[in-house]
Amino acid sequence: MKTKKDFQLWPSKWGIVFPAIFKTWRHAPATWILLVLLWVPGLLTGTLRSGQHPGWRSATVLTSSSLPEHWWTIITAAFWERGLVGYLIGTALLLVVGIPAERRLGSLRFIIAGLTAQTAGMVLTIGIVHGGRSLLGSWSAQLLTHSFVGPSAFLFGAALAATTSLGVLWRRRLRLTLFALLILLALYSGSFPDLIRLAAATVGVFLGPLLFGRTPRISVPISSRREARVLIALIVAASAVGPVLAGLLPHAVGPLSVLRFLFTNIQVVDPQTLQTLCSDPTQVKDCAAAQLQLRAGAGGIFMSILPSVLLLVIADGLRRGRRFAWYAALIIQGGLGILAGSYIVTAFMPSGASMPSNEGLGAVEITAKYHPLGLILPLLLPVLLVILLLGTRRLFRVTAPPKTYLSLFGTLLTTAVVLSVIYVLAALGLASGFAPAPGLADLLADLPDRFLPLGYLLDLSPAFFPQSSATVILYEGIGITFWCIATVLMLRSFLRPAHDSQGTNALRARGILKATRGSSLSWMTQWSGNSYWFAESGNSFIAYRVLSGIALTLGPPVGPPTELLKTIDEFTRYTAENGWTPCFYSVPGEFRAATQDLGWGSVEVAQETILDLAGLSFTGKKFQDIRTALNKANKEGIHAQWISYPEAPLSIADQIHAISEEWVADKKMPEMGFTLGGLEEINDPEVRCLLAIDDQHTVHAIASWLPVYRDEIVVGWTLDFMRRRSSGFRASIEFLIASAALSCKEDGYEFLSLSGAPLARIEQTPTGSALHTPEPRRAGLDKLLEQLGAILEPVYGFKSLLTFKSKFQPRYEPLFMVYPDAAALPNIANAVGRAYLPKVSFQQSLNLAGRIIRHPAQRRRRV
Repeated sequence: MKTKKDFQLWPSKWGIVFPAIFKTWRHAPATWILLVLLWVPGLLTGTLRSGQHPGWRSATVLTSSSLPEHWWTIITAAFWERGLVGYLIGTALLLVVGIPAERRLGSLRFIIAGLTAQTAGMVLTIGIVHGGRSLLGSWSAQLLTHSFVGPSAFLFGAALAATTSLGVLWRRRLRLTLFALLILLALYSGSFPDLIRLAAATVGVFLGPLLFGRTPRISVPISSRREARVLIALIVAASAVGPVLAGLLPHAVGPLSVLRFLFTNIQVVDPQTLQTLCSDPTQVKDCAAAQLQLRAGAGGIFMSILPSVLLLVIADGLRRGRRFAWYAALIIQGGLGILAGSYIVTAFMPSGASMPSNEGLGAVEITAKYHPLGLILPLLLPVLLVILLLGTRRLFRVTAPPKTYLSLFGTLLTTAVVLSVIYVLAALGLASGFAPAPGLADLLADLPDRFLPLGYLLDLSPAFFPQSSATVILYEGIGITFWCIATVLMLRSFLRPAHDSQGTNALRARGILKATRGSSLSWMTQWSGNSYWFAESGNSFIAYRVLSGIALTLGPPVGPPTELLKTIDEFTRYTAENGWTPCFYSVPGEFRAATQDLGWGSVEVAQETILDLAGLSFTGKKFQDIRTALNKANKEGIHAQWISYPEAPLSIADQIHAISEEWVADKKMPEMGFTLGGLEEINDPEVRCLLAIDDQHTVHAIASWLPVYRDEIVVGWTLDFMRRRSSGFRASIEFLIASAALSCKEDGYEFLSLSGAPLARIEQTPTGSALHTPEPRRAGLDKLLEQLGAILEPVYGFKSLLTFKSKFQPRYEPLFMVYPDAAALPNIANAVGRAYLPKVSFQQSLNLAGRIIRHPAQRRRRV
């Protein structure tokens, strides 16, 4: 009987639940209708409790033979499941996947996407099963016996269609994650439902743009270095998880399922088979191996899947760009490829005796006998991964601090020795728990096997095997303990702060940079990829990189101005001794004047835009656009906030990453480097970032500022990284620059440099203001660079960027490229191009060429 207190609590409890249900019903009514259609037939027909009823099977279950006679099962199969567990899983999928997908698509699009993807996926899969019998071999025969029910195909198709409405970064992440899961299941498990879900998801990807009125396009995704590392890491992780998944699934029939014998060799031994083997005196070895498999519990399984565990740990290192992880992944994948090759050779070699069961190498022999192509194709997986790793080597340049891995190997060697001594001494004391009882020689011979995966030893007869609980723990625990320690130490090495490849040279250069003076671009000398040369006095340095025989510097020498000529002379002699030609890039007029007496040539390559803060005020008609941006931001609740990227909260850092990836993807070209920074360059505690952020903590844009030191004091800041959310506040960059200028003026800084734009110039009046008038004709290289800038304008917009900065009425300072020998200009041009685009691919080169070729035609049409 309910008390008064119970009746008072009743409304407060359900007052929270019912509004939540009503809210999801209002935003996702189709999902709730599908949920009702799933459960009601199951309750009315009794299939909820007992599984599929034979009388309803032909009307509700889709098989490869359902078409054309039972065509309606293409629709009805979505509203049935196999027993209570299936209904609960289907319900979870509807709530977790269906509601977000419907809210993104809208109810009508959600229904259209789901039904279309499900129907097309089922028809495609049935066509593949029947049309590819000659290629699929025994896999096709297995698929003919499978069936499909449930809403999973509907939901995966709708979910992939809904990703069209997401931003570039999250669209790529979700699609990659879902397809990695579906492809793993299709290749390793290989069941009929797995293929249907994969086909439905593929249809959903192409259907999504159509539902939003756009044309589907197939293109190679463009990503930053950081995101490319994540993609490679995910592929390596998927290659590790797949064989384990196939080993754990009892009826895996996919084309790569044979790899479970290579990676895991997790085998099920029937007790009756074990008794038969052990009763035959001629099968002592097979009996011992079967007993070992029967005994293999959690410890045995761990040692069986050891390569997969290591690859998962290494994948985390690849995500962080670690060079050691790249080498480790390459070695493991290469070793697996060699091992797979040895398995295949063994399987194809004539053998007088066959394995007693269809497990392990016996299964491999049977696979080779009946469909050899199905055995050879899986071998390509480790080979393809090796090729992928070799092709992406440049992405993984991050090294650990000195002696990290020397210490790691020393610790592991010590651990292995200690564990070996413990194993031998303990096993001698527990010898009666083994069958037969081992001696010292037997234990020493068996010692290496304790540290190797179980699956690689089953073709060798064990000299003894444990019987008592204590010996089982000892026999299995030594290897587990060692590899657990190794895994933890490897993970810790990846978490250690990255070590600059220049080591102490980078720290020394930073010290000089702060203590003396350089240009407004001098902080860029701290970026990855630069080498350092130091003057004999130790007071100056030059950051450079050698490309095509050119020692290309980033800016002028950093150090006391009184040592400039001596520094140039010493560096010139240093490059000559090494067979290089020096080229100073993006240097100010003072440096150019200093080299003219030496007979060096020069060409203007950019114009730096500088805001002098002392008298800055955004008043007057010429600053109308800037004031409009500030006022609109204030009305829309957007404010400027200074942050340090390394210390930014995860929610903010993730938004910055998403905005950057969207920008890179829209460009269809890789990020430029050298004098143009990216996410890696803002990951510096001394670099300040200014965010345009609203009251809901949504980041609309970001701009990073590099410090400019003079005699250990920051006197100004240089604009570097700029990214804007495509769907955010449109005038956010103007707002950020203006806000930064006003903030830095209040803090007492002298100037802001808005940096320069490569290959772009604006003619000026004698007072320094910009004139948008045709430039006079220039000769030689100067004119050539001007034409090159015009050609690249549609792709990178250098001139448009410089014109944009003119809104702030800056002071213009020319930046020059200075070189000693005009004969080296072809190599210099190649070096500059490689410095700005160090990892442009062949496809991206074609995209660039295509856009350049189309540009003149478009310009003529506009004229």
